[in-house]
Formats: sequence, structure tokens, C-alpha cells
Amino acid sequence: MPPRTEKTSALRVAVLADSDTRWKWGALTARRLTTGDGSASTPPAQISGLLLRGRATPTPRQLAEVGDVGIDTDRVREVTAVEFLHTVRDEGYDLVVLALVGGAVQAMVHGLAALRLPARPVVVTGYVGVVYEKLADGLLLRHGADVVLANSRHDAQRFRAVYEGVGADASAVTEAALPFLGGAPHTPEQGRDTVVFAAQPSVPASRADRTYLLRRLVEHARLHPRREVLLKLRSRPGEHTTHIEELPYQRLAERLPGGLPPNFRLVYGHMGEVLDRTDLLVTVSSTAALESLHRRIPTAVLTDLGVRETLGNHHFIGSGLLTSWDHLDGGAHPEPDPAWLAGQGVAADGSYGTAYDTARARATALLAQDRLPDLAPYYTPATAPGYLPGILARHHLAPDGHPLPGAAGPRETGRVRGAVREAVRDAARGAYRHGVQRVAPVIRRMGEL
Repeated sequence: MPPRTEKTSALRVAVLADSDTRWKWGALTARRLTTGDGSASTPPAQISGLLLRGRATPTPRQLAEVGDVGIDTDRVREVTAVEFLHTVRDEGYDLVVLALVGGAVQAMVHGLAALRLPARPVVVTGYVGVVYEKLADGLLLRHGADVVLANSRHDAQRFRAVYEGVGADASAVTEAALPFLGGAPHTPEQGRDTVVFAAQPSVPASRADRTYLLRRLVEHARLHPRREVLLKLRSRPGEHTTHIEELPYQRLAERLPGGLPPNFRLVYGHMGEVLDRTDLLVTVSSTAALESLHRRIPTAVLTDLGVRETLGNHHFIGSGLLTSWDHLDGGAHPEPDPAWLAGQGVAADGSYGTAYDTARARATALLAQDRLPDLAPYYTPATAPGYLPGILARHHLAPDGHPLPGAAGPRETGRVRGAVREAVRDAARGAYRHGVQRVAPVIRRMGEL
């Protein structure tokens, strides 16, 4: 392919994602970092979409519902970790966006380093939303990428502190903004009064807590019969998102005594489209709260189950948004604290259009280098001999980053063999989901007896 420094050649970019939300983040990040000046000398980037095979690999419906990310879903294909590394070796990408969980990022960084490419791609990673748990673990697993995006000034400061605190290079940390912001600012409409509860797959985790939230939401609808109350769900039963959902609200709603009031509905689809008609967004700790704040929609973060790290709502301490269903039932609308809001990457002041300029400039500077330095993650067989090999082995990589024996066997050919492989994979994934959503909860309940 033409050299990276030749201005007339389109950049070749690969996005590797392992869930629907991270696919959306990776695709949008790739486009934001490779946007040219619109002239003929800077043709648009050629972006390839790759899905890392696993429990949360998105379905076609989930890919369609993440919204327009500028990449035709028909051109997105599923790969294993080893197949991805072979694709990078064979295709000669200029830039790779790793939209993955931390362990998978670390495995790919080591796998890319082991390729010893004469002209390796720029490697970018980051987070989909707010980082409120496993800060050190997740960050150190992402170390080694050329760019580690932080979604706010607050996160950028914390990221650098972690890296510098263990003696690792922190220069990759680059401040940007939360990725999924957009839409028009909130404008009240005569006769419209819509409350949306943004559900989360794994927060809270227990049946009792999830049933409590559902019951309070339904009671709120009954208290305000002229108000439209929507329960915004991430996925349908049997589908996986970024997090496992063992107790879908749909199933709990079916068993709720008294049924559901006529002004209460379950909704799916793109969060931005739901926010278009939202007058109050309620959640425990969903990043939808930050999307809502960006659009200046009244937003409430619930304290009913406590303010706890396991819930993630501790991130909103100082925000002015913490409240309870009792207060919301009485008509309260929290007001966000301006100082807190300014550090959270929501760009409520209208600065979102320039939020990725620094990251784009860093990527451009790296792409212009004749030769990039070798990838140098903090974790190595010398610094983490009891941790790193297990992370790499989960992706069929040896401690030195090379594929384990048998991991890169000959490719299957022929439609019949390909169809059989897909059928077996779909059956295995279905069995896994059934185990997570049906069998595992039963076993847990039996253990509590």
C-alpha cells in the first residue's frame, strides 16, 4: 500500500469491537480521528468493521439499532483474536481502534507487537462511558496503546495519575469527550410530559432491587396518569450487550401484580431518538444520564438503593442530581451543579464540536511518523508473570504474544462447512445465554436456601 506519509492515499482503518455499544464507540472514534479537511488531497478513510467473537458479539438487529456510524453493517464481519491479527498483518492498516474490554485490549497489543510489522498501525483505545470501577485494572490493561482516550477532564487527570503512579508512560492519555452525545437541546412541548427510566443490564444486580425499581416506576405512572412513562431497555431477552443481563426487566414486568398501566411502555432502539421526546431522564447510573445532560434535559440519579460504588451512582456525588422516587413522585426536578458538569465531558456549553481536536491532532502526528516505536505495554512476562499469561491465553495467545499451537489452523472453506461452523457457534452462544439468564439464577437461588 502507499506509505503513510503520502497525502493522496486514503487511510486504512480497522475497528475491532466485542459488543454493540463498543462497536458504536469504535466506529465513531475512527471517523472522528480520521476526518480530513474536505479537500481532494485528503480522501475519506476506508474503515473496516470487525467483531471479536464472544458472548456479547452483537446481533444484526443490535448493529442496526446503534444508529448510523458511517459503516455499512453488511461489511462488518466476525473474527477470532488470531484471525484479527492475521488480518492486520495482511491488510496493512494505518490505524486500529480497539473497542474492547481491557483484557482483550492487552491481548491485542501483545499480539500486534509480536507481529513485528515493518510499518505497524497506530493503536487507539479507550472507554465507552464513565469509568467508575476497576480504574487501575482497566487502565493498566489498556496501557501500550498509542492513544488512550479519556472522556472528560476528570478522567484524563485520573488516568495520568494511575500510569505515573506505577512508573508507566502516561503520554498516551488524551482528553476528548463522551462519545455518544448529540441531538438538539431540550425544548418543552405543550401537552408533552414524558419520563424515561434508562435501564442497565447489570445495575442493580439482584431480583429484589430490580423488581423494586420497576414497581416504583409503574407506581409513578399510576400517580401521574397524564404523564407518559417509558422503560428504555438495552436489549431483548436472549441478546447480550456490553454487560450480562441475567434478570431482564421484560420478564419481571410479566410477573408484576396488577399489570401495567396504559401510560407505561417498554421501548427499545436508539437512545438519542428516545431522548428526543424525553422531559425527565431517570436512572441509577447509566451513561444515558450524561447524554441527557449534554442536551440539557432534566436528569435524576436515584438514591433509593443507596449511593454505592457497586451501583455506580457514586460518580454523581457533587452533581446535584441525586434524588429518590419519593421526591420525583412529588414533582422534584434536580438541577445539575455547573462546576461538576464542566469536568464531565458532556460539553453542555456547546463545545462538543471541538472536543476531539486534540485526539485527532495526536493521531495525525503519529500517522505522519516514518516509523513508530515498538508497542510497549506496562504488563510483560517480567512485570506480571502471574497475570498476563492467563489474559493472553483466553485469546489463544502465548505469553510472548504469538498464537498458541493450533490456534491458527487452516481456514475452513466451502459453503457447507462454513454454514455448519456458524450453526455450531450460534447454538453454543444460545446455550451460553440460556445458562446465564435461566440456569445460573436458579442455581444461585438454590444456594441461598
